[in-house]
Amino acid sequence: MEDYLVKSIAGNDMFRAYAVNATGVVAEAQQRHDTWSAASAALGRSLVGTLLLASAGLKGDETMTVKINGNGPVGGIVIDGNANGTVKGYLQHPHVHLPLNAQHKIDVKAAVGSTGFLAITKSQGVGDPFTGQVPLVSGELGEDFTYYLAQSEQIPSAVGLSVFVNEDNTIEVAGGFLVQVLPGATDEAISDLERKLKELPLVSQLLRTGKTPQDILKALFDDVKVLDQMPVKFACDCSKERFGESLMALPKHEVQAMIDEDHGAEAVCHFCGNQYHFTEAELQTVLSRSHGQA
Repeated sequence: MEDYLVKSIAGNDMFRAYAVNATGVVAEAQQRHDTWSAASAALGRSLVGTLLLASAGLKGDETMTVKINGNGPVGGIVIDGNANGTVKGYLQHPHVHLPLNAQHKIDVKAAVGSTGFLAITKSQGVGDPFTGQVPLVSGELGEDFTYYLAQSEQIPSAVGLSVFVNEDNTIEVAGGFLVQVLPGATDEAISDLERKLKELPLVSQLLRTGKTPQDILKALFDDVKVLDQMPVKFACDCSKERFGESLMALPKHEVQAMIDEDHGAEAVCHFCGNQYHFTEAELQTVLSRSHGQA
């Protein structure tokens, strides 16, 4: 099943609801970063959460950067997303595997940590970017995204994020949902949604049985009006040219040291793991064009 996200109005126009199958997105991130089970689940949930929030809160060329910094062994997590269903991301320590938690699930809370913060920066291309930040309330990440929306954006919401990791560290399924309460929603409708959310199986469980994003939304609402269906993907916009520009910003003596001591340089993209090699001749070109300080 291909990766895609569904946007809808549901529950007699009282809720905005989104659901996504992002199995391929998370699988590519796992392969690129060689993440182990607990790190895969943490990175995967972060990617899915960013896809949902970016699709709900961005338009046009706007972008979003999500930073999760807990006290768990995976360290910091950074995800970039846009309104077009594209994400990229990484975490500090990809080789984290932990014992299962009491529910016999991957212990994402222990991997991320429950002390720290979640910060989201939105860039609209003009003016200064806006950053909202909240403390981590769970470390499970779904609850943390929910808390962010309530505190920073004053939008009552529910976020569900789920990744199923196979024993060989590959990703079987990954996906999630986001429901936002619209003005005019009745107490009865909200209570009914809360009940259905408690009864809803894990998104990964639904996806493993062949359920689609539309099926997930129909499990929560009697009426779902699909507004848009869009593909989602893991994609990075890094390039050798961009890294060359970064090298030009370095002090000249540092670039000269790469030539004299290392006889070249290699740059690795944090987000996707792509490697770019610069020869001595290319570094000499960087030096000749550099505006760095000696």
